[in-house]
Amino acid sequence: MGVTAELSAFVAGLRADALPPAVVERTRLLVLDLVGNAVRARHDAESTPSLLRAVEALGLASGPARVFADPRGYAPAGAALVNAVLGHSLDFDDTHAEAVLHPGAPVIPAALAAAEMAGASGADALAGIVAGYEVALRLALALPAGAHYDRGFHPSATCGAFGAAAAAARVFGLDAAGVASALGIALSQAAGSLQFLANGAWTKRFQVGWAGFAGLTAATLAREGFKGAAEPVEGRHGFLRSYAPDPDPGRVCGDLGSAFELMATGVKPYPSCRWGHAGIDAALALRAELGLRPDEIESAVLGVSRAGALLVGEPAARKADPRNVVDGQFSGPFVIAVALSTGRMDWDSYRLLDDPAIRALLPRVTVEVDPEAEAEFPANMAGKLTLRARGGVFTRMVAVPRGEPANFPDAAAFRAKFAGLTRAVLGEAAADVLAADVLRLDALPEAAILLRGAPEPRGAQKRAAA
Repeated sequence: MGVTAELSAFVAGLRADALPPAVVERTRLLVLDLVGNAVRARHDAESTPSLLRAVEALGLASGPARVFADPRGYAPAGAALVNAVLGHSLDFDDTHAEAVLHPGAPVIPAALAAAEMAGASGADALAGIVAGYEVALRLALALPAGAHYDRGFHPSATCGAFGAAAAAARVFGLDAAGVASALGIALSQAAGSLQFLANGAWTKRFQVGWAGFAGLTAATLAREGFKGAAEPVEGRHGFLRSYAPDPDPGRVCGDLGSAFELMATGVKPYPSCRWGHAGIDAALALRAELGLRPDEIESAVLGVSRAGALLVGEPAARKADPRNVVDGQFSGPFVIAVALSTGRMDWDSYRLLDDPAIRALLPRVTVEVDPEAEAEFPANMAGKLTLRARGGVFTRMVAVPRGEPANFPDAAAFRAKFAGLTRAVLGEAAADVLAADVLRLDALPEAAILLRGAPEPRGAQKRAAA
């Protein structure tokens, strides 16, 4: 059996009631994390208004499908696109360290849109989500992700399209041949470029959203009998051989069904590129331990792996002068300066992009490749922070950032993050009802209950969004 065939059989046969309880519980929490991001981004991300105008212009903003924290109906493909873009817009969504990939944003919205189309149960939606995570993550591991990055690709978008296709295909109940056809169609749509780093473009958000859209489209075409390319994963012109120089196809199906890469997915305590999180952890710890004031810091060096330096450290001049939210999210100097100056790094921190105290500290913060952090990659997105202050040198190495599976938050922390993101938009009562529904996803008779019952924003936010 070839790689695509084995992967497709796994997806088609996956059942929520046969999954390990720990996988089911973790999946509920990951869905909660993604929904919280989408709700807040619907009303807070600067890219949302233009996205919604474009979706309306394309005729995708009228129909039975729903977007979180949005009172109007959308076409299913429009809902998948918007929810997926929103899920990634804050850069606060889940991350698999070794795959260097955000799996939830493309996969979960595609699964939920498919569930609305098919009237599928919450259990089928959950099974589709697990299937989508496994496909996206295993493809990224087989490339591997570092080599894919070196070619300028964004794996959350490229691998995400396959994950979204698998998720929607499973929700539709396609057989193995149908899943394989959906993956073959997704191959024609797998795209995503790191060029957004050049100017802080919103294409990073869009291409992850497009992966959700593409996956739902691929699965729908396959459901209706449209023929996809054979062997889209391992073929001569398939994904692995076309998108990386030396892939390892064996990584795709190794331990498939007995080990779940979903369980190796971490969540973010800070709304910024994951490569800066170990440094933020270190900055917050050193600040608390030493009681440092920003004006006492002579220099701060964030040491990360080579892959990390590409995203949060290069080019150095641009990273030291972030001009917009995306710039800030991918600036090691900015997130470290904020953490050292304020003792926090949250969504409201981006209001400090032009703050004089932050601007004064930015030139003293640099990013470099650190051998210890490089040795941890790809297993961990480690970081080391070295401060010169008060005539001394203070160093803190963080191998496993907060939120990683080995340093994972409990359910209460997930609920707190969700509340912090959603209550300002929905109000406390409605946000808590939505959280409770998400956390019983696999018990819902229809997964669409999550979206049909998605509370509308409170009056002030609703009028502001109009």
